[in-house]
Amino acid sequence: MKIKFIGHSCFLITTGDGTRILTDPYEAGCYDGAMKYRSIEDPADIVLVSHDHPDHSASSEVPGEPRVVDHPGQTSFGDIEVLGVPVWHDTSGGAERGSNIVFRVRVDGLTICHLGDIGHSLDRATAGKILPVDVLLVPVGGYFTADKKAVDDLISVLGPRLVIPMHFKTAGCDFPIASVEDFLEGGKEVTRPGSSQISLTPGGIPQGILVLEPANLP
Repeated sequence: MKIKFIGHSCFLITTGDGTRILTDPYEAGCYDGAMKYRSIEDPADIVLVSHDHPDHSASSEVPGEPRVVDHPGQTSFGDIEVLGVPVWHDTSGGAERGSNIVFRVRVDGLTICHLGDIGHSLDRATAGKILPVDVLLVPVGGYFTADKKAVDDLISVLGPRLVIPMHFKTAGCDFPIASVEDFLEGGKEVTRPGSSQISLTPGGIPQGILVLEPANLP
């Protein structure tokens, strides 16, 4: 399996048989140009959409003819199992920013969890629907998503082997959110491969936090 960080909350997961799963595609230039990442050029077979905001739901701009999953529940595509668990985009039960879907993808002997724009920590009952998690894709920029304490709680309750940050301030995102460096404060174990992509096998997952470079920086 390969995981490529395209930018913001958008990843391309390529399975062992070549199936391409794209998460939360953004609309380039949305929010009056604040989304500065280049347009997505990677084709996909499956697109996962955590919520209906233009920096996460531009599935119509993804090359190819992908099947879109934008709802909670179980969906299968051959050997690929996708589970959507409903949560909130804020700490007020959706009153501020609406709902969000956490997606768990099981394929190639691995479980990948994409938290979308989750805005809060998880109780153990909800976390239990998602577990186990091998790789956690987690928003760390705060402000529009879970704050630093809630992110630490999410990592603790889900117990992933590997954490990959997303949704943080870069040259491709002019939102008032924090950089990944703020999340990394406190002596966390961090690996920086200096690339946008990593290859994983069930027996070859690095431990700790892995910071990928966004591929579609302007």
